[in-house]
Amino acid sequence: MAIAMFLASLGLMWTVYSDGLAIGWVAGRGPGSGMWPFWLSLGMALASLWTLWRWYTGVTPESRNREAYIDPDTVFMVGITVVLIFLLLLLSNIIGLYFSMMLFLLAYVRGLGRHGWGVTAGVVLGMPVATYMLFEVALNKYLPRGLPVFESIFMRIDDFRYSLMY
Repeated sequence: MAIAMFLASLGLMWTVYSDGLAIGWVAGRGPGSGMWPFWLSLGMALASLWTLWRWYTGVTPESRNREAYIDPDTVFMVGITVVLIFLLLLLSNIIGLYFSMMLFLLAYVRGLGRHGWGVTAGVVLGMPVATYMLFEVALNKYLPRGLPVFESIFMRIDDFRYSLMY
């Protein structure tokens, strides 16, 4: 992981430098446009080198551990999560983000989390409502609603909401 982070840091630093962004302080203006990305990437690269040195010298118990970096249970959970997120994105265009979010949360909270039906129902119903209130009511940004049959449901909700306002 430290090697991957080191390479990512070098890539970010090279991108900032090669794009010609100012990586220092610009007189009269403040920090240059590439200052924070470059210097934070340098810090991440140095931390990665330090981590690699500590691993190489074996100064920590973790660096002397010879077990697998990720256990099979974790690989399974990450794999299921990736599949569920892929299905969430795929279904967002078909049934809309809100209904696909409900299916995702049902599978994740009840299936993987093994929570009771009360918690599951609260999350499955509460998160889409909170998301709707944040994006569509407060920010006035419409999220994908899916095919017309699913969009008509939200048109009725919007009609009701606007009838209360005017």
